Amino acid sequence: MQIDLEFYSPVQQIHDQLFDEQGLKLFIKRDDLIDPIISGNKWRKLKYVLRDALSKNKTHLVTFGGAYSNHLLATAAAAAKFGFKATGIVRGEEVNNDTLFLCRLYGMNLLFTDRKSYRDKRALFEKHFGTDTEAYFIDEGGASALGAQGVSELIGELPATYDHIFCACGTGTTAAGIINGINDAMLATNFHGIPVLKNGEFLRTDIDTHLNNPAEYVLHTDYHFGGYAKTDDALINFIKKFTASTGILIDPVYTGKMLFAIYDLAVKNHFKSGDKILAIHTGGIWGLLGMKEKF
Repeated sequence: MQIDLEFYSPVQQIHDQLFDEQGLKLFIKRDDLIDPIISGNKWRKLKYVLRDALSKNKTHLVTFGGAYSNHLLATAAAAAKFGFKATGIVRGEEVNNDTLFLCRLYGMNLLFTDRKSYRDKRALFEKHFGTDTEAYFIDEGGASALGAQGVSELIGELPATYDHIFCACGTGTTAAGIINGINDAMLATNFHGIPVLKNGEFLRTDIDTHLNNPAEYVLHTDYHFGGYAKTDDALINFIKKFTASTGILIDPVYTGKMLFAIYDLAVKNHFKSGDKILAIHTGGIWGLLGMKEKF
């Protein structure tokens, strides 16, 4: 078995009067198009993790996430595609929803656990699968050095250089991978992370853990909209307008917040005329399934 996937992830320009008036050019890297389910940073973060599992003769993927986790769904789909067994340990009480329905459809076994126990994922893994020699631990969100390695390859695919690259940040692995890619290519590009959690400056520690070398970057921590998976009318209205005007579907948990930040920073004259800005669409549009009532 070979862990490989041919994909095309184009870069498209976003046309908007705001950017035209300021002499800016905004582009978006469409990683959401990599795969209908294993999309965006999910595929990039799983790529080398799955290869590592295969090299160690592990056939059972065990990972973690909330009830609406895109990572759980992506892992379930990847396991089915490449012939692994999969278990998802789900944070919180047992529920049924669209995301978990799809996980089960792909053959993933689900174990629900209380939030206190969930904090120690290694202990949970040992409790349930410590004697399973074929079980392979995958951290929540695919957070790992191997995950960052997969994401770093994104930079080599870009058709041009950019003054600024933006992405949303949940675990920090994607941010670290992009920063590593920028540094490896010796680019003068400024990296901007948009933490989707409250008080997101703590992500700097997680990002730095996976950096190959120390690097400077910016975290814009004022665009969490109340915390993880939290929204307000301004964000929802922005997503509706952006999707209707571009034809690009975005979610309110990650990419929606990141793009809102870019537009808001442009309004506040954060950029200089002539700057080229690249937004990374990290997929995750299935997160919309758990937030339909917001729209």
